[in-house]
Amino acid sequence: QVQVVESGGGLAQAGGSLRLSCAVSGVIFSIDVMGWFRQAPGKQRELVATITRGSSTNYADSVKGRFTISRENANNTVWLQMNSLKPEDTAIYYCTAYRTTWKSPWGQGTQVTVSS
Repeated sequence: QVQVVESGGGLAQAGGSLRLSCAVSGVIFSIDVMGWFRQAPGKQRELVATITRGSSTNYADSVKGRFTISRENANNTVWLQMNSLKPEDTAIYYCTAYRTTWKSPWGQGTQVTVSS
């Protein structure tokens, strides 16, 4: 059974930093893409960043230059280093993983709250 477990969220002040972690377990094949989404209250879930198995990255314009995604293929782990946090970064952050014909279930998410 595939499990997605996120951690590392919390409360930060504007300008501060947080580091999110996510581990995907129960997968017996290679994961092509891992990524982070977020959902703020009253808004749709949106893409934050993705990273391929070969370490190619993609970022939402709103986080470029502030967030860095990285991964460890052997353990299906992905991280999101968030610097220069803004109040508008407040959301529940979700990890995901996928390949051509498969997508992981959503995890429980981790709450990030940024105070001004």
